[in-house]
Amino acid sequence: MSYVWMALVGFVVGLIARAIMPGSQSMGIVLTTVLGIAGSFAAGFVGQALGWYQAGEGTGFIGSLLGAIVLLFIVGKLKGPGASEGS
Repeated sequence: MSYVWMALVGFVVGLIARAIMPGSQSMGIVLTTVLGIAGSFAAGFVGQALGWYQAGEGTGFIGSLLGAIVLLFIVGKLKGPGASEGS
């Protein structure tokens, strides 16, 4: 059940991360949501493995949000210069 919860949180986190991330991302809402879910899973595993927080704590949401923002930033950089600028 915790995986389902992390996926649902990841969906919400992906939407919030897209709203927070500066610039206009040239990716669809589906890709943003997938990156949010990936950020949620990554932050959940890393945060719990390092003992930063336990499953179900509110701190995990913040970690998931930061993980999603980092992934959005990385994808923006991989797309190349100017890919995230509205021109």
